[in-house]
Amino acid sequence: MRSFADERAARVAELDAWLAGLVGDEPGVALLAVGSFGRGDLTPGGDLDLVLLHDGRDDIGEFAEKIWYPVWDRGLRLDHSVRTVAEARDVAAEDIKAVMGLLRTRLIAGDPKLAEEVRGAVLADWRAAAKTRLPELARMTRERWERLGELAFLQEGDLKDAHGGLRDVHVMEAVVATWVVPPPGPRVKAAYGRLLEIRHALHAVTGRSGDRLLLQEQDPVADHLGLKDVYELLGTVAECARTITYAGEHVWRHVERQGTSPSRSERRPLADGFVEFAGETVLARDADLADPSLPLRAAAAAAHAGLPLAPATVEQLAKSFTGLPDPWPERARTALVSLLGAGPAAIGAWEALDQASLVVRMIPDWSRVRNRPQRNAVHKYTVDRHLVEAAARAAGLTREVARPDLLLVGALLHDIGKDGSGRDHSVVGAEYTRPLAARLGFPPEDVDILERVVLHHLLLPDTATRRDLDDPLTIETAAKAVGSPVVLELLHAIAVADAGATGPAAWGGWKARLIDELVRRTDKLLQGDAPPRTPEPTAGQLALARHDGVAVRVSSGSVRGSWAKHTGGGLTVTVVAADRQGLLWQAAGVLALHRLVLRTARTFSHGGGNAVIEFTAQPEFGSPPDPASIEADLRRVLAGRLDVADRLEKRAASVRNRRGVPVAPPKVNLVEEASQTATVVEVRASDRPGLLWRIGRVFGELGLHIRAAKVDTLGSEAVDVFYVVDGEGLPVSDQAVLADVQERILAALG
Repeated sequence: MRSFADERAARVAELDAWLAGLVGDEPGVALLAVGSFGRGDLTPGGDLDLVLLHDGRDDIGEFAEKIWYPVWDRGLRLDHSVRTVAEARDVAAEDIKAVMGLLRTRLIAGDPKLAEEVRGAVLADWRAAAKTRLPELARMTRERWERLGELAFLQEGDLKDAHGGLRDVHVMEAVVATWVVPPPGPRVKAAYGRLLEIRHALHAVTGRSGDRLLLQEQDPVADHLGLKDVYELLGTVAECARTITYAGEHVWRHVERQGTSPSRSERRPLADGFVEFAGETVLARDADLADPSLPLRAAAAAAHAGLPLAPATVEQLAKSFTGLPDPWPERARTALVSLLGAGPAAIGAWEALDQASLVVRMIPDWSRVRNRPQRNAVHKYTVDRHLVEAAARAAGLTREVARPDLLLVGALLHDIGKDGSGRDHSVVGAEYTRPLAARLGFPPEDVDILERVVLHHLLLPDTATRRDLDDPLTIETAAKAVGSPVVLELLHAIAVADAGATGPAAWGGWKARLIDELVRRTDKLLQGDAPPRTPEPTAGQLALARHDGVAVRVSSGSVRGSWAKHTGGGLTVTVVAADRQGLLWQAAGVLALHRLVLRTARTFSHGGGNAVIEFTAQPEFGSPPDPASIEADLRRVLAGRLDVADRLEKRAASVRNRRGVPVAPPKVNLVEEASQTATVVEVRASDRPGLLWRIGRVFGELGLHIRAAKVDTLGSEAVDVFYVVDGEGLPVSDQAVLADVQERILAALG
């Protein structure tokens, strides 16, 4: 991109010399440049912003006219004022815009003592009143953002005043002047410089002073800057604006913390390797910087806590990150799904990783869509931000699909093919998705699903709105493309999330009803998939089931040195005990007490009277617990000597609430025709300590027995399926009891 810095410097120097000649050697006055002229940023359409200071002389009005009239005669736009030092201080004390100008003044000609006096006085007043003035500046800034929108995502943004524009850097400089926050880093300075060049080109091309980058002016501006095309221009605007916006958010958070009542900051654990400190997510002292999943786990921990990632932590993560293996370890893939599952809170955490270039280092394909403009009135965001927004909206639909992990990743990738090649982005995206999904560590059958989802992500809205749903061929064609009920429900959810992340014009009640009807008819045609099978025990588990009494085994398939360095799927905890009602949920409660986060659970009854329960889990923090202590507590629970409920409730009360992170309500579904020998109950809820224990206790209180269970945690989403029988070992047929099951589980989950 061309630089016009020399042109601006030459123009400022020429104007300085000319104005200095107008002032001459007149005593008791000082001519100051403020605004863009004062900063040396004067673009072709910029105003001359001048302040004439004086020491109280009576003829200052006549003298000022000797300066202003020549400026007007030259055809220059002028913003001017005449002040004594006292008057300048008074104006600055009342007018935020005035104080921001006077904080950055430059002496053109006249008495330097007057210039230093006003600059020093205004700065001292600004610092002294920072506690009241900064909230006022924050209100003004937010009102401006609401009025003008986010520059990074606007079709015709205001380069100066929109959120992420040049004025935001001026505001940050004013905040920095109070000594409340440190100055922004070199990335902000570079972003400011590039936006200034674009503004300069806009003024040069249009011959006007306005700062909106209108559609009809974007191509000539790009050409004037020597850029390849308008997409490179708008991509540069987006990148600069996002850098400035991200830095500004950190500045205002810092200001807000400074404005709260002073208190001692404590480090509170959030997740393995991360703690909360001073309202931000930071690395724990024992965090393993060699863990390649650390950036994703940091973002997931921050998003689920409703906290920002501390900039110093993001910087440390970027320095220590050396790359993810191919394929990704399960821990990294789980962290990605968990991050996306946080919903809207994931957007800020993702942006933090993106600003540090960690996203493209973890997912190189992301560079194809990063900051890529859509240049489409329907689309609100750049391609990459649209994908993250879609994934965030999909998080609210995870209870509607069998595979929430594939929903979240599919939403993140659905437009990955918008690379500017001109080819059908759905086809291109499917080509990118197959190797990418494999690199993320998904098994082949899931790779097939994700590829199909990306290829057909527009199938439902396009078919519903452009085809006759009463024509059997329409439904047959849709069913053939979809292939399975799993893909159908994923496409349905992604259609909703995609539209919501696009903009208000992309969705409506009519369109939603058509898509719902298409899905209903297609699903009927696809029926016939085999229901989930009851899990079967392995030979090793059957052998262990012959153990007398209670036994607990804890093992891990891949541990390197310590748990903190483990990057595999977690621990395997096998519990053997006499088969009895409530064994599964009681064992789950014991594991929760030992701060184990359950990932899956399988329970098997054995003819010898014992039951085997196999859990996979991972510690919340640090090393895994001692199997002997788990076994001892399990014996105490089974003997009625340990109150799991009381200890879990106390622990739950001590866990901090997620701030600002919306949580979808839990769902309890009765899965019909999934089993002929048991009633199948599916529970969808946000994962949390003791979840399985709370659900299982409800079954126990109702006298029902969990014959088998499949408990999966996909990211932050728990998908628990229970095969339940009554006291006689038969499926539950009483509708009143089934309704009671649903009501009580929902109540237990709050």
